[in-house]
Amino acid sequence: MTSKTIAAALATALLAMPAAAKDPPPTLTKCQASLGTVAVVDGDTQGWTKFGLGSPRPLLAALANESDCFAIHDPASGKPANFLMSAIAGSQEDIDKGVEVAKSVATEALVRSGALGRVPGVGGMMGMFGGFGGKKKTIAAAIRVMSPATGMALASGSGSSQSSSVTLGGMAGVAAGMAQAGYASKDGQMLTEAFIKAFNAVVAQGSALQAGAQASMMQVAASAPAVAPGATVAVDTSMRATPAMDGAVVRTLRAGTSLKPTGKREGKFVELADSFGTSGWVNVEDLK
Repeated sequence: MTSKTIAAALATALLAMPAAAKDPPPTLTKCQASLGTVAVVDGDTQGWTKFGLGSPRPLLAALANESDCFAIHDPASGKPANFLMSAIAGSQEDIDKGVEVAKSVATEALVRSGALGRVPGVGGMMGMFGGFGGKKKTIAAAIRVMSPATGMALASGSGSSQSSSVTLGGMAGVAAGMAQAGYASKDGQMLTEAFIKAFNAVVAQGSALQAGAQASMMQVAASAPAVAPGATVAVDTSMRATPAMDGAVVRTLRAGTSLKPTGKREGKFVELADSFGTSGWVNVEDLK
């Protein structure tokens, strides 16, 4: 079957599903104007593998396009993305921990930049980060949005599903994204619903996202380091927010990824930047 055929079948099957008795099926939030360009990467908690599912990157890209809230970054443009979007999935505990860390870091960033007081209703927006823990088994997901310039978390949203009630009427792009990601199974449909909820929670923090991105650009402009010759990742590893093995993961790195040193070094760690403009610390033993 072709990707278009699978997408059409998914849309037909999901539209035929009865909605959950208590909660209406989630609908994708639409934006009047784009918040900026976004590069989508896998997060450090890749729990979708537990359900035999592939990376949700095609699905998140479809959500960004379908909602008109973000434009997918084109590396050929020569410009860094405005935002880096990271998808995580796993147990409820994994997701709750992930969004709590992102919430703390994002709040600290806004306070330090002075942007917190300028964002209307930011206190309420921070409540969108999570807090749906419970004993009943669920499929959970979260989305973190970071500044590519600094690796700082700007916003995060979480979602969960106990039974798929998602409908794809008018969302052909999302159906195609599901097909490309291989999410035709019940677990795939439930994870799609969780990601739609998480995406909507992120979009609800649009003002905080833009304020945080502006603060990050000002920080980088104030102290732009000299760029040294490039480095290449030798083994699959992680880029971290601090020069330590237990530092928060900014993004995962695959062997062969090209990076540019910023000129900073702490012990066995060097600060590097990728082609999207994301910077972080990598162990020199993982480079060649």
